[in-house]
Amino acid sequence: LIRRQRQMCIRDRSPSIFNLYFSRRQHSHDRYAEHGDTIQKEQLDYLLHAARNTEIGKRYGFSDIKSYSDFASRIPVIDYEGIKPYVDRMLRGENNLIWPSKIKWFAKSSGTTNDKSKFIPVSSECLKKCHYQGGFDVVATYFRNYPHNKLFFGKSLILGGSHAINPLSPGISCGDLSAVLLQNSSTFVNCMRAPKLKIALMSEWEAKIKAIVEDTMHRNIVSLSGVPSWMMTLIKHILQESGAQNLCEVWPNLEVFFHGGISFEPYRRYYKELIPSTGMHYVETYNASEGFFGIQNEPEKQDMLLMLDLGVFFEFIPLNELNRENPRILPPWEIEVGGNYALVISSTNGLWRYLIGDTVKITSTHPIKFTISGRTKHFINAFGEELMVSNAEKGLAKACEKTGSKVLNYSAAPVFMSDKSRGHHQWLIEFEKTPADIDTFADILDEALQEVNSDYEAKRYKGIFLDRLEIVVARPHLFDDWLREKGKLGGQHKIPRLSNNRELIEDMLKMNH
Repeated sequence: LIRRQRQMCIRDRSPSIFNLYFSRRQHSHDRYAEHGDTIQKEQLDYLLHAARNTEIGKRYGFSDIKSYSDFASRIPVIDYEGIKPYVDRMLRGENNLIWPSKIKWFAKSSGTTNDKSKFIPVSSECLKKCHYQGGFDVVATYFRNYPHNKLFFGKSLILGGSHAINPLSPGISCGDLSAVLLQNSSTFVNCMRAPKLKIALMSEWEAKIKAIVEDTMHRNIVSLSGVPSWMMTLIKHILQESGAQNLCEVWPNLEVFFHGGISFEPYRRYYKELIPSTGMHYVETYNASEGFFGIQNEPEKQDMLLMLDLGVFFEFIPLNELNRENPRILPPWEIEVGGNYALVISSTNGLWRYLIGDTVKITSTHPIKFTISGRTKHFINAFGEELMVSNAEKGLAKACEKTGSKVLNYSAAPVFMSDKSRGHHQWLIEFEKTPADIDTFADILDEALQEVNSDYEAKRYKGIFLDRLEIVVARPHLFDDWLREKGKLGGQHKIPRLSNNRELIEDMLKMNH
């Protein structure tokens, strides 16, 4: 079929016959606008019926739930700490706890307050009906927007994450979501992508990047998929090895980068310099460990379409109510344009009213479209490291203990990747007792952060993705002066500890005379 399509396109440049193949899903997406509420109610009914005989289904009486109000009144909203007892039992081999089918795979991501890593269950239903269907929908959307594309004329370079597949117990394995997806992908997908599977699943990053460069540099790469920061690192190695000035000289048929995981905006300018082609497209996707949630379906707009029929039921908590004892929790049919919400999901992973930590801003309700606005807590995730305040506090405590110093106040933000550096974290710290050697303090803090956060550890591995953090010593009373200038000096106002952009820290640095 692919050979026939290539011949037809070369002959008459007609729209791809694959458009016919993808048209059914394209029409399904069209239904989101008028029938989104009905689709979501169907998803909830399916989930409750499927899990009615599980331990959690019996506990909350899933069989007796007849409406959304019943569902919302019976089941509490939880975060990872709430699901962790079930995860621990599943890792020991127990089944039918939160989802009826056996959970054989777990997606490993950065940890919570108490753990270095967390393990998100990935059921076979979620793999097929959510993650893989979402990937299919990305291609279907791309064919709708660019019917004369040559996506199947070459290879798709998919750059996976840092954790290779590892066994946890008999019959149970874990890894980055990307590694789990690659390990279970179909023969067709394996034929169309690069690098080879054994390279894609390598765990040693330095050797892995070298192997990817050797495996893909002379191939006909037409698309890229991955996290912007990781992909930029690979691109720089490709250019260095090939001696090319830009990526168009290496892969002249490259036409699209499917990206996600972190904000693309800090990298957009650099990608346009590295790939100076008017025919290059950039498509954002929202494929989290917990499920596939969104696709940028209109090239001229930066928001994404919420995927309503992939086995996920969505709820939304207004951000201004998130920390209240009894916040409002809204179903999809009650949200408003312009609202900023914390995302709550119930899914075929057995996650029930699970607060995933991401926040979204609604740009449309028919269909539901959104942009990712941040996280529910202060964090840095500029490079996929998901550094949390709890990680920062533990790291600083260890650095102070080992150097005999005391930290009075601090704030940290990313320094984004550029042509001259890989990027790093910049810490502005006001010391009550300054360490004898700032570089030693920085080394200890950097190592401590790697110990408490597996994603930061992976990005810092041999400096392939991130350079060591930088410390700027703040003058005395800098943070108090900054709060005073903002009219926020007082016990109820706190210094923003971690920020995912440089707006706040740049403001502070200007005052650090």
